[in-house]
Amino acid sequence: MRYQAAPHIVESLSRTVREAVVVILSALLVAAGLKLFLIPHQLLSGGVAGTASVIGYLTNPKYISLIYFGINLPILLWGFVAVGKKYICLSMLCVACTTWFLTIIPQVQVTNDPILASIFGGVIIAGGIGFSLRAGGSSGGFDILGSIITRKRDVPMGTVLFVMDGVIILILGFMKSWDSALYAMLCTFVKSKVVDIIHIRHVKLTCFIVTKRKDEMVAQLNRLPHGVTVVNAEGGYSHEGNTMLMTVTTRYELAELRKAVIAVDPTAFVNVLETVEILGRFKRLA
Repeated sequence: MRYQAAPHIVESLSRTVREAVVVILSALLVAAGLKLFLIPHQLLSGGVAGTASVIGYLTNPKYISLIYFGINLPILLWGFVAVGKKYICLSMLCVACTTWFLTIIPQVQVTNDPILASIFGGVIIAGGIGFSLRAGGSSGGFDILGSIITRKRDVPMGTVLFVMDGVIILILGFMKSWDSALYAMLCTFVKSKVVDIIHIRHVKLTCFIVTKRKDEMVAQLNRLPHGVTVVNAEGGYSHEGNTMLMTVTTRYELAELRKAVIAVDPTAFVNVLETVEILGRFKRLA
């Protein structure tokens, strides 16, 4: 038994290391977008980074990294209780690395044009956020707050993030200038579009999984938060018997579901569809 378990442990460890590397590189992108494009022009990207930037612009910009970490800390602790623990652990790693990179990356004004800074800063930061989400974590901040809210209330994630980002942008407009607020809106818009391209636009997703390893797959999926529907299926070409499993999950849990499926049956056929609305029971984590 010891020798049979060893490959599984090695694969799990290897997967965890890959996820951690992706999250660290994602943190580097977020920090680079801020220090090279947005902070030199005193622009915002929205979210907790935007909140920390506003406070830093009004006090001392060199403390933005510490302010960023300080705001994220209670959100991460709350998320550790309310959301998946692995998701929050990867998010904690991303926040810690982003804080460190913000400290060591020199502030360089790559472009003198604030519009170009808003666009390219948004694209680079979105790359960090999107790849972090694909690895199963997040860049922290408002993503975690939005995840907690949408689990407890049937409110679209886009609406939640838009309201929170909007408040930060309005504060910047009143406290600094409306030109800066408009540039921040441009950056936030670009960022949201790029994240959608890299990751998933909708919060809820329906997954259809076709496999021959029914019992093992059902047992594995039952460890995840949401229910599974089992449908007996037949291959249209081969006429071989298969099992199709259907489950509805969220984009934050998709990475974990993907890993669970591959661990049981690497040859399984998986179709992921964006879900606009759900009627009936859908388990929300408390």
